[in-house]
Amino acid sequence: MSLMRPLDPAFPIDRQIAIEATSVVLVNLFTLDKADEQAFLKTWQADAAFMKRQPGFISTQLHRAIGESPTYLNCAVWESTAAFRAAFTHPEFRAKLSAYPSSAVASPHLFQKVAVPGVCVA
Repeated sequence: MSLMRPLDPAFPIDRQIAIEATSVVLVNLFTLDKADEQAFLKTWQADAAFMKRQPGFISTQLHRAIGESPTYLNCAVWESTAAFRAAFTHPEFRAKLSAYPSSAVASPHLFQKVAVPGVCVA
């Protein structure tokens, strides 16, 4: 992957994974050239298969922007930041990043559910 660009430059993923938290959701926005979509999907599939085998992984879902935009959004649920950190920093996963097309830019960020009375629960 040519670049990781944080959603929040003041608090990139490397700082987020240092915080101990349970039940976290990774939101990762990918932008790339349209010509690289098939290569991206093949590489993402291999990464997802690796992540699914990791302790603490719960689920993942890849979404594609509608229309002509070659933009993708991955939402992955993890039991904790510790579990995600172990997978995200695993040498096998890190080695796979170079397989992404050079046009791919990833913007990963971790989130937790928020309770809003009468609307949703945490």
